[in-house]
Amino acid sequence: MAEVSWGKYMFDVVRKEIEWGGRPLIFETGRVARQADGAVLVTYGETSALCTVVGAKEQRAGLDFFPLTVNYQEKTFAAGKIPGGFFKREGRATEKETLTSRLIDRPVRPLFHPSFRCETQIITTVISHDLENDPDIVALVGASAALTISGLPFMGPIAGARVGYIEGEYVLNPIAEQMADSQLDLVVAGTREGVLMVESEANELSEEIMLGAVMFGHEAYQDVINAIIELAEQAAKEPRPIEDTPQEVIDLAQKVQELGEAGLREAYKETVKQVRQEKISEAKKSVIEQLSEEEEKIVSSPLKNLEKDIVRRDILDTGKRIDGRDTTTVRPIDCLVSMLPRSHGSAVFTRGETQAMVVTTLGTGQDEQIIDALEGEYREHFMLHYNFPPYSVGEAGRMFGPGRREIGHGKLAWRAIRPLLPPKEEFPYTIRVVSEITESNGSSSMATVCGSSLSMMDAGVPLKAPVAGIAMGLIKEDDGYAVLSDILGDEDHLGDIDFKVAGTETGITSLQMDIKITSITEEIMQIALGQARDGRLHILGEMSKALTESRGELSAHAPRITTMNVPADKIREVIGTGGKVIREICEETGCKIDINDEGLIKIASADGDAAQRAMDWIKDIVAEAEVGAIYTGKVVKVMDFGAFVNFLGPKDGLVHISEILNERVAQVTDVVNEGDEVKVKVIGLDDRGKVKLSMRLVDQETGEELEDTRPPREPRASGDSGGEGRPSRRSRRPRSTDR
Repeated sequence: MAEVSWGKYMFDVVRKEIEWGGRPLIFETGRVARQADGAVLVTYGETSALCTVVGAKEQRAGLDFFPLTVNYQEKTFAAGKIPGGFFKREGRATEKETLTSRLIDRPVRPLFHPSFRCETQIITTVISHDLENDPDIVALVGASAALTISGLPFMGPIAGARVGYIEGEYVLNPIAEQMADSQLDLVVAGTREGVLMVESEANELSEEIMLGAVMFGHEAYQDVINAIIELAEQAAKEPRPIEDTPQEVIDLAQKVQELGEAGLREAYKETVKQVRQEKISEAKKSVIEQLSEEEEKIVSSPLKNLEKDIVRRDILDTGKRIDGRDTTTVRPIDCLVSMLPRSHGSAVFTRGETQAMVVTTLGTGQDEQIIDALEGEYREHFMLHYNFPPYSVGEAGRMFGPGRREIGHGKLAWRAIRPLLPPKEEFPYTIRVVSEITESNGSSSMATVCGSSLSMMDAGVPLKAPVAGIAMGLIKEDDGYAVLSDILGDEDHLGDIDFKVAGTETGITSLQMDIKITSITEEIMQIALGQARDGRLHILGEMSKALTESRGELSAHAPRITTMNVPADKIREVIGTGGKVIREICEETGCKIDINDEGLIKIASADGDAAQRAMDWIKDIVAEAEVGAIYTGKVVKVMDFGAFVNFLGPKDGLVHISEILNERVAQVTDVVNEGDEVKVKVIGLDDRGKVKLSMRLVDQETGEELEDTRPPREPRASGDSGGEGRPSRRSRRPRSTDR
């Protein structure tokens, strides 16, 4: 601890530094944001995040949940950038900020004391970014440190780590350059005892490799947990007192059990969701009618606990679940493709009472998403958007833009599909997939994975293999546990884990795990992964009944993209001044055309003939006039000395008056006028590189080359004579300078 003087103020700064993954990790508190309950400045390499925690001093009346908010934000000054846009300041949260906020929220939420209900806010701000170390891990461990020293009833600390898999070896916190070669991007977080959260994207890795990565990360972040504890030993505030559960609440729980257990147990025997919900609602209503007004205000939590006990004990004692299944059976699956006639690809995936209608749209490079990130601007050619309308669960609700849940579920499906996409060079389309959840009762995100795979294959996207996903659950008590395949919504809410696995027959492409208890063991994770693999293979088999592989042809309504290359020094000619030429080609043919700096041109059109016209047009622009070749052109300008003919794209050449006919031509307009179509032969280039053309050497009817029958001109005589009857230039009288 160091005492720092700042003007007339004195304050204590506590600093803890460790070596982690080959770089220094530094925690510092006491210098910045001192009015927050907890504030820690974390630096890893040269990436820094300021992490703060504030908890309200009193609980709001009537709260029956923990109001925790996590905000991760990136400041562009952290990377020495000025924000784009008109206002030149950071605006609404980006997708990365939203996803990282969820990444922090998921492992810390289960570790608050169950009776704590004061409004709590965690804000992590990236204030320096070295463009090598991802700030998400820095913000995660910083939030844990700030919570640990805040005095709030947080049963941590936690820590997290990123794990890569490069050349058969696990790599701790790989830098951005290393991630390009990694087959795995996995973030794991948890406590000393076990894992609480996993988020990953993988290149079809086995269950054994994925489990090894999780345990590698768990072991690797133990040093960080120790450092946070040492920081807290010097800087932590006095813990807030936690009040014991009031006796009236204990008595109410007993009363609720006596009044409602029989009715709720009977309601949960109903296997159809809608009927079950009606019976549950009636059973709860019956209990509430027998309570006093004061008891009604606090009955929500006892009722939920009673439901939880009934469902969990039935599963553990009987092995039977709410809908009558055993722990491993997957609900009935139905798959339909090509349902929408005008879409490029569509599928409806139904599993039990969960249904996703997924649509794929193919576009061009102009449709790519431009992302302005701290690391720099880049383009994304694959987008997957997930929507969850209220009717999917039989409710009427307000419609807003996508929330954190929608963004998170869409990103999970995106990670599951992306490793199977063909290289952009082989399939140069922008791909947008939209999943509309039309029914929901358990893991609509995994239904999105299955539906997206079918929809993209229906659109003709050459995926390496079909992808499926399954959600697993866990019921864990002191006397045993049960791992559940294909969980229902109620099992998700009342269970201890949400464990989602997506992949192909070969291996896993995405793994996400959220744990609501303090941790789970390696043994349980191993069982869950094995059970998930069996379920995934079953789902892939059901999907194959609708479509086994990608269609060989694109939809008739999808654009066809034709590629061609032109020399880099010809790009300017294709684009034209101010884009005039390329706009004219697009307007005349109806095609979309993209050109990159290397001369790669992509021509997109649903009309093959239009695409061919555009390609021929561009070929003419970049083609070089060949001496001796015959072309068809149009007279674009007539002068006294000849006619200019446009004969090769934008190229013009001059037909001199002497090259129009074999005989003498008095006036050019006696033979040709502007707009006439003529056939010309390239006879050479002048000193300035201008093309010289001839009409007299081409049959204007057939386009055949004609023999040159004109006698050659006699050469001028040398010496004093400039020709017959013409004085030489030397003998001419010089001009007088006296005027």
